[in-house]
Formats: sequence, C-alpha cells, structure tokens
Amino acid sequence: MSITSSYKEGVIRLISEIADTQEEHIRRGARLCADALKEGRLINVIGPGGHSNIAVEEVLWRAGGLVHVNAILDPGTNLIHGAKRSNIVERTPGYARAVFDSYRLSAGDVLVIVNAYGINSMTIDSALLCRERGIKSIGITSTSFANVVPKDAPSRHPSGQNLCDLVDVYIDNHLPLGDSIVALDGMEQKMGSTSTFANCFAINLLMMHTAQLLLDEGIVPAVWQSANMPNGDALNKKYEDELLPRLRHL
Repeated sequence: MSITSSYKEGVIRLISEIADTQEEHIRRGARLCADALKEGRLINVIGPGGHSNIAVEEVLWRAGGLVHVNAILDPGTNLIHGAKRSNIVERTPGYARAVFDSYRLSAGDVLVIVNAYGINSMTIDSALLCRERGIKSIGITSTSFANVVPKDAPSRHPSGQNLCDLVDVYIDNHLPLGDSIVALDGMEQKMGSTSTFANCFAINLLMMHTAQLLLDEGIVPAVWQSANMPNGDALNKKYEDELLPRLRHL
C-alpha cells in the first residue's frame, strides 16, 4: 500500500471510530456547553501541552465556529516560544494553577481540556483544579498512552493519574499508541501523526452538537462568519465589539 493510501485509510478509520462510538459522550459534553452559554458564560478551552494548542486555535474566531469560546493559549506551552520549552512547561506540576488564575476560571464555568495523551502534569493539574474549583470539565483524550506509559515516567503527572478518569465527561479521540501510523520501508519509527485530526474532529463535533441543542430550545447561537467573505467583517463586528473585553486572544 502506498504512503498516501496508508495515511488516508488510517485517518479515515480514526475519524470513523470517533464518530461511531462517541456521539453520546459528545452530546453529554454539549449539554454542559449549551447550559453554560444559556447562563451567559463562555465555553473555555485549553490544550495543556504543545500541539494540543492547535485544537484550541481551531475553535478561536473560526469560520462556522461558536462565537462565545474562550481560548486559553498560555505562552508557556505554545510551540512558537520553543518546542522543547513547551515540553518542559507541560511537565511542570503546579503551572496550571497560575494559568487558571490568569484567565479567571471559577465555579460554574465549563472547561474543555484537549490533550490526546492525557497524562502530563499540566493536563492532570487542569482536571484536578476543575474539581477543586467547581468547574465542569470535558476531556478530549484517549487511553492508549494512559494504559501503557509507566506511572513514574517523566512525561507523567507525579500522581500517575489519567485525564480520562478525572473529567466530568470523557470524549475518547481513539488516538493510537505512538500517535503516528505510517510505516516507511527502511525505518523503524512510523510517520504521519494523527492526534491533531482526532482532536479537531472531536472538538468541532462538540461545538456543533452544542449549537444544535440550543437550536432545539429555540435559541440561535452566535456563529462566526468567514472574514474572507465580502460581508464577513460587517457580520462579525457586533460579536467582536461585544467580546473583545472577555476574550483575551480575540
């Protein structure tokens, strides 16, 4: 099988697994998000570690995306400030507390925690802080690494806990162990990562199901228009004016 076919079929299989098995979990998470929006709150989203931030950026000011999404993009784990630095920060116990304080997350809020591996310190601390502060949590993660990586591995939170076990709603992104799925002749290490596909597919489903729940209750949710459409800027301006004080990264 060619490289292209192997990657295509692997990604399609992954997306299909999420779609076929996670709808009920996604609906439960969407209920939390819809209720938060009805209360005038935001849907907070964090990707505690490296490439997990991509899923957070995916739902920030996104064409066809919900408007009232608060992207938590702390510089500590953002790759633009250094990939290895990001890796060190995501393994630092206690770091998440300062991030929560900075973004003023508090009781009654809802937080989507996107981390495909679900084991690093910042991820686990985020889930534990949600419990401590009365924040409803939705985890987009997997068990593949959680079931295999030793409890005392450097990549883990000191407690050895897993994100999937700590959140109020767990959405399984079915990440394969090792993340990459394509074997090339002459090389042991596989290529073709899958975690971004899985995370972004799952979080977009979560946002769409949230919108549908609101529509079912007669509430038309605010959704961003593409700024590249002729009337996009004008249609978005009222939301931008409303939310600039509330969304740090808008």
